[in-house]
Amino acid sequence: MMRGWMAVYFREMLILRRRLSRLMIAWAVSPLLYLVAFGYAMGKNVVIQEHSYLEFLIPGLVAMASMTQAFAIGSEINIARFYWHIFEEFQTAPISNAAYVLGEVLAGMTRALLASGLILILGIPFGVLLSYNLFFWLALVLNSLVFASLAVAVAMLIQSHADQALLNSLIITPMAFLGGTFFPLDHLPWWAQKILYLLPLTHAAQAVRASAFGAQPNVVDYLILATIAGLAFLLAILTVNRARD
Repeated sequence: MMRGWMAVYFREMLILRRRLSRLMIAWAVSPLLYLVAFGYAMGKNVVIQEHSYLEFLIPGLVAMASMTQAFAIGSEINIARFYWHIFEEFQTAPISNAAYVLGEVLAGMTRALLASGLILILGIPFGVLLSYNLFFWLALVLNSLVFASLAVAVAMLIQSHADQALLNSLIITPMAFLGGTFFPLDHLPWWAQKILYLLPLTHAAQAVRASAFGAQPNVVDYLILATIAGLAFLLAILTVNRARD
């Protein structure tokens, strides 16, 4: 039944609640290092797009955090599959594949939005207060949906934690640094810009940054994110179907 997603989501939230204090510390370490090492040290001397580098950096870090923490739900699924055998229980439960995917995806999105909100709080002592409007949060929600859905799909395909770590190293980490997080893409050669334009994080960073600066974001960025999110969600359902067969 479709309402079974609530059971899946509730289970993940119980686990998150028990680990939240430790996770928040982990979520805060990297952004603080970036803010101090890059933003605070350079922020007063470097101006990008008529904003200080610190102001430019915060939206990029938020977009990156929404990606990495949404994708991190895949690790939780792996633990449930390989060690606790929770997925086997879901296989026998009267829960549809779409409901299972929805519950896990929402759990990944929740983690992503909490981590993103923490970065916004960390930016306050550094004097960064931007426009956190509806378009800002819509971009974060869509980006979280993209990578949480991809995380579920990947979790159904890999065979070990080593495979998960390899994917993080080959896909997520390069995307985090090349998706417009730390520097504007128009500083790169045209061919590199064309390649990076294919990355969903690029569109998320552009939409988040534009809305945070109070500018009109490009509707194309939202359409691309929504399209990729829909395709990724369908892919997640298909991989769960395959895993349950």
